Amino acid sequence: MVASVRVVTRSRPSGAFNGVKVFVATKFADRERLGETVTQWLAEHPAFDVVDMVVTQSSDEAYHCVTISVFYFEKNARRRDGA
Repeated sequence: MVASVRVVTRSRPSGAFNGVKVFVATKFADRERLGETVTQWLAEHPAFDVVDMVVTQSSDEAYHCVTISVFYFEKNARRRDGA
């Protein structure tokens, strides 16, 4: 599966984001599918402009964890603090 990345010029500071989605997998099969999971989520949210993605790997003797953090800007985001 091929993902496309949008580059959008906006009147906001470079790198500004107002949302983050974190994907985590520890089991081998889930780690193998993690990229596809992220791609599907992005396809389901076309209004989100991806600002950055960070891939983190951590492990110990028994577990291996991969995390993909997607930072995005949602133009019409509503504040969730009730204001």
